[in-house]
Amino acid sequence: MARINDFFHALDGLWKPVGREPIPLEIIGSAAIMLQCDGYDRGTKDSDVLESRESRPEVDLQLRELAGDREKPLFKQNRFFIDIVQRGIPFLPTAPVFNAVPGLTLKNFVVTALHPADIAVSKLKLYRPEDSDDIRALADRGLLEHGLLVKRFLLAAERFSVDARAEDVPGYLKNLRKVERDILAVEPAALDLPPQCEPD
Repeated sequence: MARINDFFHALDGLWKPVGREPIPLEIIGSAAIMLQCDGYDRGTKDSDVLESRESRPEVDLQLRELAGDREKPLFKQNRFFIDIVQRGIPFLPTAPVFNAVPGLTLKNFVVTALHPADIAVSKLKLYRPEDSDDIRALADRGLLEHGLLVKRFLLAAERFSVDARAEDVPGYLKNLRKVERDILAVEPAALDLPPQCEPD
């Protein structure tokens, strides 16, 4: 956790107040695991920030100016940059859950980290080898409860069911089955997808 904490402390020190401080930063992706798991550091290249309803253009602009890519000094010092992700893009329930990050006290920001179950759900969209590694890290630390994972998956599927993304959900379900079998070593849960998400 020390390296990612150093990144946020450095960002906090460079921040020029815009009058809306402290600003909520809702962290997703593997960075959210690092904020909640001591000793977990897979060398991620970025710290994804979910664009929240509280976000303002002047906030996003300064975040990008200070830490928006790998050419910024902050990345060269701490190996993180900030990728602002629009709220509608990740495979997540309508109301994702974020946890406080104990021990990370900043002047200009309040950093929260995506709940482990929602982290795992979000990673079912692409499910690359590194996503599998992240989910396994959560499971190995006792942070991933099967029943809650399934519940949050269904809520995310319900959110995606209202538009063209519904056709992608069966693929995410296949990835959930891989997690159940290969990582959690449990019987696949019985679940009913929203009708719009059922494969043809």
